[in-house]
Amino acid sequence: MNSSLYPHFGVLLVDDEAPWLRSLRLTLERSAGITNITTCQDSRAVMELLEQSEIGLVLLDLNMPHLSGDQLIGMIAERHPEIAVIVISGMNQIESAVNCIKQGAFDYFVKTVEEDRLVSGILRAIRMLELERQNREMSSRMLSGELKHPSAFAGIVTTDRTMHAIFSYIEAVALSTEPLLIMGESGVGKELIAKAAHTLSGCQGQLVSVNVAGLDDVVFADTLFGHMRGAFTGADQPRRGMIEEAADGTLFLDEIGDLSIASQVKLLRLLQEGEYFPLGSDRPKRLKARVVVATHQNLSLKQENGTFRRDLYYRLCTHMVHVPPLRERKGDLPPLLDHFLEEAARILGKKKPTPPRELLQLLATYSFPGNVRELKALVYNAVSVHRDRVLSMDTFMKTIIPQETKQSQPVVTRPEKNLFAGLERLPTFGEAAELLVEEAMSRANGNQTIAARLLGISQPALSKRLKLRGIV
Repeated sequence: MNSSLYPHFGVLLVDDEAPWLRSLRLTLERSAGITNITTCQDSRAVMELLEQSEIGLVLLDLNMPHLSGDQLIGMIAERHPEIAVIVISGMNQIESAVNCIKQGAFDYFVKTVEEDRLVSGILRAIRMLELERQNREMSSRMLSGELKHPSAFAGIVTTDRTMHAIFSYIEAVALSTEPLLIMGESGVGKELIAKAAHTLSGCQGQLVSVNVAGLDDVVFADTLFGHMRGAFTGADQPRRGMIEEAADGTLFLDEIGDLSIASQVKLLRLLQEGEYFPLGSDRPKRLKARVVVATHQNLSLKQENGTFRRDLYYRLCTHMVHVPPLRERKGDLPPLLDHFLEEAARILGKKKPTPPRELLQLLATYSFPGNVRELKALVYNAVSVHRDRVLSMDTFMKTIIPQETKQSQPVVTRPEKNLFAGLERLPTFGEAAELLVEEAMSRANGNQTIAARLLGISQPALSKRLKLRGIV
């Protein structure tokens, strides 16, 4: 099926009046971007069409020759309960509407109803069907525990269970037209998740990425919507916006938490109405791209303190994932280290170095504020100056455990809470020192060099303490 069609399932229009079918089709295409449409004038052919095609929604007239709409509602409900039916009748009768709903119709509209109400009702049914499909997908993945398309995540190196649960969720919502919100600290790989979602969507268009941090309202609107010639001073030529560049693909907006309130209003209107106006134009254009947004900020907190619109926040929360920081998935350190060593060696034209055994022990003691991106930078830096067979730990040491100079003492960050508060008996200095040494040696997996740096003392000083305790 053509992935640029919307929705991903078919919408079947059934009416014996050809002019009405043409009119309804044009209305749905123009006002709602619904393009995956099949029409049928003979009600006797409906059930066969449902067997042969992937139909999710049927828009049905009541008064037709051969098989009436009433009869078809019952037949569809019995043989295809997963298909939603909306009745669009020329009769404005409450009794008829109630009877159709009782038989299983999702909604009932009169042909003379306002166009906006009809389109809104059809879009509501489409969203319901999409959510039902996503729930089925999620349930299936929870039970099987397997990915259907693991190749989409090949660029993300991980063995973490939480990350694999995120992959399953992305697979389940990849075909949805609703926005996807990706949250997580800088450097965790949010853009890689966005690329995987785009790949799984099957969209024929491209993935267009825009970092919106620092864009004022005018630049944001021009970047996304484009402009017409003469829209403002200097606009000598028309320019396509990023939304149009991403047509039939995915528009990825990074650092969405930095948007101004005025730009948030524009984004909300785009998502709600599915259309936008290029600067200087009075003709709207349809949004034909899936929108994926990302942020390292806490949007829930921002909307509570009034710096992020609550209606936009809830609009973006339809599909949402939080990518955990590297310090919460230390099990990924070995495969990531090996991956970046191989990648860096290939790019720098060197033989892949052998990491010392102590390196992973050292990395495990670090909180990685820059996450996977920081680890990659550390490895590339180390490989760039590498000469011997075994990789030197010096570049890692300088970043992870900065050495104090002779003129100054190391910077000590006080814990938020006094660790000894509430103790009935305070430990002596000697007892406290022993406990610190024991914990440092445990974290360093017995490596005295790493343990000494964790404690901020020299290795001879640590060795002396260990000897006094009879450990070495």
